[in-house]
Amino acid sequence: MGARAGVGAGAGGTAGFGGTAGFGSRSTAEEVLRGIDLSGRLALVTGGYSGLGREATAALARAGARVVVPARRPAVARAALAGIDGLEVDGVEVDELDLADLGSVRAFADRFLASGRSIDIMMNNAGIMACPETRVGPGWEAQFGVNHLGHYALVNLLWPAIRRAGGARVVVLTSRAQHPSAIRWSDPHFTRGYDKWQAYAQAKRANVLFAERLDTLGREVGVRAFSVHPGHILTPLQRHLSREEMVAAGWVDLDGNLVDAEFKTPEQGAATQVWAATSPQLAGTGGRYCEDCAVVDQELDPEGAARLWTLSAELTGVDAFGTRP
Repeated sequence: MGARAGVGAGAGGTAGFGGTAGFGSRSTAEEVLRGIDLSGRLALVTGGYSGLGREATAALARAGARVVVPARRPAVARAALAGIDGLEVDGVEVDELDLADLGSVRAFADRFLASGRSIDIMMNNAGIMACPETRVGPGWEAQFGVNHLGHYALVNLLWPAIRRAGGARVVVLTSRAQHPSAIRWSDPHFTRGYDKWQAYAQAKRANVLFAERLDTLGREVGVRAFSVHPGHILTPLQRHLSREEMVAAGWVDLDGNLVDAEFKTPEQGAATQVWAATSPQLAGTGGRYCEDCAVVDQELDPEGAARLWTLSAELTGVDAFGTRP
């Protein structure tokens, strides 16, 4: 994946959100936020009631943030969050949002903007992986539609609240599955043959390019964006994979027990996204790809990022910047 850049684990500092450094692959979200006071800050975490999102929501709320969790199934989300020990119930609010439905995205954004609040941390955490061929919205391939286009539209529609915060960070979850050639520019919706892993790789590459382009567009008003690979973790993200597939990949044994030592716990998996959202080590930088609470030296692709932004604007009809590269 390349060498880690200098803003990775090890450097100290108390600027920005405050806190200390020295984190790595086995750090937890709670450890990353130890000593950081997020009182008065608002974080929005999509999918913040399941898997890594639930851990991030809990850690941010315990650090004092008000956390908004948009969820496709609000009742399920409330029940999942109510079961977190030590979580202040009034520190988290749940609202309805289906990232596969642009009407739902617009309705949620309208409700939030009507509240007049700012967003200090925007965490694009929700996602699907390796699902059967599925169409959402106006015929979009589901992984590209949910993982990228839904979040693209949501961030653009919420841009007034993100910009108003003055120094907000946007964190986008991606994966090592992403690679520079993953975008199928001539057929992004896989109308000519579907492969679930190629579709996942494309969606995750889109997440990286989105963060890079958003950072370019938003940095003049103090908004910085990062893409994050959380590591390998068993969560509901694997819901579409059979036991046999996970055994063949070397993740689990025949009884479903984890056997791959590289896998993290959910608490460890949520650390990098929380770190990217709050670490003072990242002050003055953005548009970068992160792993294990460190920035990875991965080549940027401004041309591809701008091209994807244009395509996304055309597909969704949303562009807060009115830009065309």
